[in-house]
Amino acid sequence: MAHDEKQITVTRTIDHSAKDIFDTLSLPARHPNFDGSGMVRSSDNTERISAVGDTFLMNMVGRTGNEYQTNNHVTAFDDGKMIGWKPALAQEADSPGGWEWLYTLKPIDAETTEVTLTYNWSAVDNAEILAHLPAVSAEELEQSLNDLASAIN
Repeated sequence: MAHDEKQITVTRTIDHSAKDIFDTLSLPARHPNFDGSGMVRSSDNTERISAVGDTFLMNMVGRTGNEYQTNNHVTAFDDGKMIGWKPALAQEADSPGGWEWLYTLKPIDAETTEVTLTYNWSAVDNAEILAHLPAVSAEELEQSLNDLASAIN
């Protein structure tokens, strides 16, 4: 685990192929199954992510129980290797807030993959938002990778 001022990175080896892991990550409807923070509730999109520029809507719940939606902009897509997105509040759907979730997959062998999850908020320049970041802890990111390992069919 690495944690600097505006980024947290966790890594775990998962006993599944990079393809199976990527298939799970690229389907927004599966995201609640591997959210270690408990904030992701459901997706209004059932389409698989297929390219940079795709967007998907997630139904969320905040730490205080407030419900909201995020419109996630896909910023990284390399089939079987990397996928990432930047969320924007639904009411500001075209303006991601500056934080990014990035999964990088490195096959070790045909059925084992090193998965790195990076939560980066270095592009956030709003002082009010920065005061509430990071929105998740390193432990919650580690739980996300544990949950991802269990979520793969």
